[in-house]
Amino acid sequence: MKSIPFFQVDAFTMGPFTGNPAAICVLEDWLPGAVMQKIAAENNLAETAFLVPADNDFMIRWFTPMVEVDLCGHATLASGYVVLNHLKPGAKEVHFHSVHSGTLTVILSGDVLQLNFPTDTLTECELPEVIKRSLNIEPLESYVGRSDYLALLNNESEIINVQPDFRRLATADGRGVIITARGTDVDFVSRFFAPQAGIDEDPVTGSAHTTLTPFWAKHLGKTSLTAKQLSARGGYLECILKDDRTLISGHAILFLKGEVLL
Repeated sequence: MKSIPFFQVDAFTMGPFTGNPAAICVLEDWLPGAVMQKIAAENNLAETAFLVPADNDFMIRWFTPMVEVDLCGHATLASGYVVLNHLKPGAKEVHFHSVHSGTLTVILSGDVLQLNFPTDTLTECELPEVIKRSLNIEPLESYVGRSDYLALLNNESEIINVQPDFRRLATADGRGVIITARGTDVDFVSRFFAPQAGIDEDPVTGSAHTTLTPFWAKHLGKTSLTAKQLSARGGYLECILKDDRTLISGHAILFLKGEVLL
């Protein structure tokens, strides 16, 4: 029987039972992709990250319950928490290497973790009709990034009141849809829907903020921004646009640790 160290961490949390839970499995070497997918489905969290040591760094891959994805922010933040607090206590920085997203850095400062991610590139577009109907919205502006659509709405109340038709939305192309507006007590708020990837609504989406940060930096004329994701669990992020990189900071809390037995 094979034993795999397992951690469940709430990322971008504002306290217990908030933020986005991620599962972290620490491997000695890669398992077959189909096995990792089954583990992610068994965990049934938005993302499960798998880590493999590589000299002083780690290789990383991310799986939703349905598919492997190219980039995941909250599971990388959670992975950074695991490495810097449990695997290499006392270290302040870790580098994760991803096949599709390059090198991703997590830095620990006090109890705050900061991601260093590639910034998304946005192209203005007409939001597909299936998305408009699924969300019952008529956006002020709409864009498409690396993998997601972004729709700008009038205000925070509109964001809160959107009630998606997830079955219809699952037929849209792309990974998911970000809706966003100016915030009342932060610079901007958002929600993220990805039934196409097996996640109806993600609690907090770090990777979506590589899209949101350049968008709001341009609209607000500043590069340091505060953000909330208005899911049922909720999450808080601080974002900095730095050239072609986006720095995304937040807190993490360990919820559970144990072993996966294969």
